[in-house]
Amino acid sequence: MSQEIRNLEPKAVWNKFADLNAVPRPSKKEEKVIAFMKAFGENLGLETIVDEAGNVIIKKPATAGMEDRSKIVLQSHLDMVHQKNNDTDFDFATQGIDMYVDGDWVRAKGTTLGADNGLGAAAAMAILESTDMEHPAIEALFTIDEETGMTGAKNLDNSVLEGEILLNLDTEEDDEIGIGCAGGVDITATKSYEEEQVSGEVEAVQITVKGLNGGHSGMDIIKGLGNANKLMNRILYNCFREADSRIAEVNGGGLRNAIPRESTASVVIGKENKSEFEKAFEFIKTSIETEFKSLEKNLSITKEVISTPEKVMTKEAQAEVLKALYTAHNGVFRMSPDIEDLVETSNNVAKVSIANGKAEVSCLTRSSVESGKWDLAYSLRAGFELAGFEVDFSGDYPGWAPNPDSAILKVLDELYQKQTGEKANIAACHAGLECGIIGSHYPKMDMISFGPTIRGAHSPDERASISSTQKFWAFLKEVLQHIPKK
Repeated sequence: MSQEIRNLEPKAVWNKFADLNAVPRPSKKEEKVIAFMKAFGENLGLETIVDEAGNVIIKKPATAGMEDRSKIVLQSHLDMVHQKNNDTDFDFATQGIDMYVDGDWVRAKGTTLGADNGLGAAAAMAILESTDMEHPAIEALFTIDEETGMTGAKNLDNSVLEGEILLNLDTEEDDEIGIGCAGGVDITATKSYEEEQVSGEVEAVQITVKGLNGGHSGMDIIKGLGNANKLMNRILYNCFREADSRIAEVNGGGLRNAIPRESTASVVIGKENKSEFEKAFEFIKTSIETEFKSLEKNLSITKEVISTPEKVMTKEAQAEVLKALYTAHNGVFRMSPDIEDLVETSNNVAKVSIANGKAEVSCLTRSSVESGKWDLAYSLRAGFELAGFEVDFSGDYPGWAPNPDSAILKVLDELYQKQTGEKANIAACHAGLECGIIGSHYPKMDMISFGPTIRGAHSPDERASISSTQKFWAFLKEVLQHIPKK
């Protein structure tokens, strides 16, 4: 890790971020970072609790003269999205993130950076460690598994917190004050299919789609970026229709909350259909490249001859699967009629796996309106079930309903204008924050969300602005000094 990171201002935050990023912390594998955070709190001599879910709570008394202020919950999550480029050799379970400075940005070498939500966690750590900062009584809540199910927030102990105001440090635009977010549900469609032996004179080809931007399946879904799974399906459908190409295997995408950047497929073509296949492939390749030339400048669609596999999907099975994937909605489903430029409902076709007689499709449906979330979820289920898939809903979590009359919102709004001379963007977001879930445990808690500017979250292009982190840190310290009295 570059020493440059530790020399950045504010050093209190960047040093804690460097410490945190040295600890492996992919979602579902947070044992090491839980132990790290527990030791951090105990070494400071602060009351430190690890609840049954694995969330870490560190409590720090108010500084002198701030005892009469409302108690604050500083909330961030410990886990990070584990995405890497295909040509990057990296093990998220054992290695720390390799960071470097690029102008005003901190980046990682070929992997996600973990600024989502590591910078929020680092800021909370810096406050806990400080000896010269004014603040009310603090409960720092570090949740687990936010990125792949929010199970930490869902299983949070209902009696462990006493705070009246929650400051969620997980927003990714430094001029934004978050007052609401989308809920979500995971959709998994599975189907067993018949295979047949490959025979006759054939040629096998591997098709690869790569170089897409990817990104956060909530915050970036409005951009209309390419989805590797949907693009691959267009290619396979066109080549199947025109040249009877048969699928041996498809592997695309990964995590539900990341727009898929890459997909590969192995197909078999009869020699008598080779010319038709070449024409069909070039036609759809050119069509897709033309459609996305302004959005996906690094898009690459290639094919190469490979060894012939033993089995492929039957014609009937392949038709069903490709049609089901074509039908599955991807992207924005509905914009909010009440909040300008807010995506209300969307779906991400996140992962497609077809091999050895089993097809599996993973989606994440989001909406700030509960009925809208289920409307789209049922629509997706209907399409898959018509093609013989079994469909499972899991990981359902609620959204966070905006409260424009929030008392802490008024405090932050006034402080932001005073500090910057500009008005903050008070908004709801299409990402899934933990506020809605925590609010179900503590319904009287007033909540707000803010944070530094982060770009490309959930992809290896993730980067955090250095100047924005300075702005965020100054704002956070100011907020703590102006927490209202009980």
